[in-house]
Amino acid sequence: MKQFPVLLIALQIAAGLKGENTMSVNAIPFPGSLKWVNSEPLTLEQLRGHVVLLDFWTYCCINCIHVLPDLRFLEEKYGDDPFVVIGIHSPKFENEKIGDNVKAAVDRYKIRHPVAMDNDHLLWQGYGIHAWPSFILIDAEGKVFGTASGEGNRDVLDQSIAKLLKEAREKKTLAAKRIQIPLAAEPANLLQFPGKILIDAESGRLFISNSNRNRIWITKFTDDDKAELLQVIGSGKSGFEDGDFSTARFKQPQGMALVKNRLYIADTENHAIRVADLDSKKVSTLSGNGDQGYLRQVADKPQNVSLNSPWDLEIVWPYLYIAMAGSHQIWRIDLEQNRIENFAGSGRENITDGGLQTAALAQPSGLASGQDKLYFADSEVSAVREVDLEKNKVHTLIGHGLFEFGHKDGSFKNALLQHALGVDYHDRALYVADTYNHAVRKMDLKKNRIETLVERHEGNFCRIDDVNCDVLPLFEPNDVVYYMNKLYIADTNNHLIRVFDLDTRILKEVEITGTSQSAA
Repeated sequence: MKQFPVLLIALQIAAGLKGENTMSVNAIPFPGSLKWVNSEPLTLEQLRGHVVLLDFWTYCCINCIHVLPDLRFLEEKYGDDPFVVIGIHSPKFENEKIGDNVKAAVDRYKIRHPVAMDNDHLLWQGYGIHAWPSFILIDAEGKVFGTASGEGNRDVLDQSIAKLLKEAREKKTLAAKRIQIPLAAEPANLLQFPGKILIDAESGRLFISNSNRNRIWITKFTDDDKAELLQVIGSGKSGFEDGDFSTARFKQPQGMALVKNRLYIADTENHAIRVADLDSKKVSTLSGNGDQGYLRQVADKPQNVSLNSPWDLEIVWPYLYIAMAGSHQIWRIDLEQNRIENFAGSGRENITDGGLQTAALAQPSGLASGQDKLYFADSEVSAVREVDLEKNKVHTLIGHGLFEFGHKDGSFKNALLQHALGVDYHDRALYVADTYNHAVRKMDLKKNRIETLVERHEGNFCRIDDVNCDVLPLFEPNDVVYYMNKLYIADTNNHLIRVFDLDTRILKEVEITGTSQSAA
């Protein structure tokens, strides 16, 4: 498909806002091959008379996640106007081309506008898009007004939408009212998209980030595959508020770390580190103020610093290490000296080994420690990497590049992962939640080899004696934790915690008792 003159279109927003003449081109009709995820198929003809904002995104991308609040702001501000946001999901990973997976991502990120899957990148190529996220703004007459890319475009999009609505109203080309687009219902599970888990071996407690419920569940094992809910941290309402366990608010919490009676929580979409005191049952904020920060070099008190999508935590005393997914770095807080600093990664998104400040990381999302090493799942490069805490060097164990991924066992040198998000260490081995492969893998650090322990078996039919059909397959597991020769798994898109017995090789669901609607 012919590409549009990208530079000309990019200049149109700025020029149009100044009242200068711009050259209009017709918007590209939606190809018939688009699969609509959460609505009936739409056409540009149906949307004539509306100002339309196309959001080109892919659900692995942290920058795409960061702009979702901007889109919600615009949708709410212009909720009574003929204005529509449409997500054009343009996948990076093979796993992102599957409808069920995209629908789960739409639900997980609470996207309440229509989303279409551009698996063949027809619209992407037609508009000359080169980066995630990117935006195309279309006026009420179906003409392209302009484009923008990356984060930080809320104001210019806001001004442009207001201008286009005003002009169309004056020209009488604006629809009388906004089109009604029914959307698929969101899931109603009590445990909803659990992101990370933590096990305290001393007390036998299992901590669960009930991420989409904006809560932390504290449970206690009563058997290998059973746990009782003891305590809920958080009111369940999305927000940023300290206080009692029953009133505190979180926003998509993820990773946790425990030191005695203090539970540290990566409050990811609040860009903050929160602390839950398990004795006083109070939540406080250690770092972050609810707003996204953009600094990549920092040395200050944690209370003074804004963070950028902290995704996981790990304690190597006296440091609390933070997988700062949004800035492609690892930071740390000295809990004794009350000081925060960037630790590893230049902030450039890539896979480059070397010194702490020159190495390049790519959306680190899982942390583990052992043998004077800090291990991390570096998701956008489908890698597992390590920081030598004595030599202060970053080294890649498995991983090759931003667009090199797959599912391959064997030597670390040749092995492939696909957007792994979780990792845990035990006895010279790493256990990996290989998220987009719907798998759990074991990395033998003595032999430098990886094997698959649990995976999804694809097929169109089941034989009556096929054991793979008797067990619900994993669905984008986000975390894995070793405990008593078993692996506990955050089976995120199945809204479950699973347990895999390393002796019997049996995968089961962890039954959590004591839940009720009040624990949602």
